[in-house]
Amino acid sequence: MLELALTHRSFAYELGGIPTNERLEFLGDSVLGLVVTQELYTTFPDLDESKLSPLRSGVVNTKALAQIARDLKLGEYLRIGKGEESSGGRDKNSILADSLEALVGAIYLDQGFDKTSKIILNWFRPVITNANEMGVGVDAKTALQELAASLALSSPEYIVSETGPDHDKSFMAQVLLSGEKFETGHGKSKREAEQAVARIAYDALNARTSRG
Repeated sequence: MLELALTHRSFAYELGGIPTNERLEFLGDSVLGLVVTQELYTTFPDLDESKLSPLRSGVVNTKALAQIARDLKLGEYLRIGKGEESSGGRDKNSILADSLEALVGAIYLDQGFDKTSKIILNWFRPVITNANEMGVGVDAKTALQELAASLALSSPEYIVSETGPDHDKSFMAQVLLSGEKFETGHGKSKREAEQAVARIAYDALNARTSRG
């Protein structure tokens, strides 16, 4: 099951259509969403749905999942095709995030919900803490807008592009602040990509301000 969780479709295609990790990814996505949602619901009892929803989006996104996958060195163990290998697929946010979700799905089938929940929370508590420090219930775009205003910068301007077929699109976003561009944000939707790049810009500006 672990081998299946680490089998990307590019590898499967080159070997004539063997099973891929996409079904496990589908399952893991739901398990991950439930565990994080339950943790946020318990941790922030005073927040309503309108605040909890963007907070969850700030915690469970492609960038956060990819970083956890990097911390686990998951990329080293992926079974990917030669094309993806040559284009740096082992370190692509989308592939790492999807593979982490597939790993969650495999752990859930093997160990059950309670043990899987403990593992997920061990990975995600620092991310939840970071989201809390940014501003409980305030999404990244709102937080960036407020920080930019406090620094007398222009309002954030988002530039979004997309790649891939209709059934498997990836989105990339850049944000422009008073003429400055930041590292690109990635996501499976326009909103997720914008949230990712807003978080990147927020962290960069906040760190710069903290240094004085």
